[in-house]
Amino acid sequence: MTTELLVNIDVADLEKAVAFYRDGLGLKPGRRPFDGAVEMLGASSRIYLLEKPAGSAPFPRARQHRDYQRHWTPVHLDLAVADVNAAVDKAKAAGARLEGEVQTFNWGHMATMSDPFGNGFCLIEFLGRGYDEPGS
Repeated sequence: MTTELLVNIDVADLEKAVAFYRDGLGLKPGRRPFDGAVEMLGASSRIYLLEKPAGSAPFPRARQHRDYQRHWTPVHLDLAVADVNAAVDKAKAAGARLEGEVQTFNWGHMATMSDPFGNGFCLIEFLGRGYDEPGS
C-alpha cells in the first residue's frame, strides 16, 4: 500500500498565508477544496493552508490552543532549494524570519526560519551527495 503525504498548515489569515507561500517559497495556489482552505502546489507533497482562528482548540478538550507567535513542534517542513541564500532572501522579503545564521554541514547549507504564523521550516541546499555524503 502506498501512502500519500498531505501537509496541513494552520494559519490565522488565509490570504496572507497564500501570498507568503506563493511569493516567499514559490508554491502555486491550487484548489479551494472547502471554505477556509487552499491547496498549494509545487512541492513533492500537496500543502493545504487551513484558516483557524488564534485561540481555537485543535481538538475537543485540548489543553493548548492555537497561538501564532513563534512556536515549536517536533514536525516541520524542510524545503530543498538550489541556492539557500537566494531562497532566504526571497522568503524574508515575503515575511519569513531567519532564526540565526545559515549553517554549513558536510551535506549542505541549512537556514532555520519561521513563517509569518510562527510555523518553523528549514531551507536546505544539498552539496555533493546530500545526506549520503560521507560523515553525514
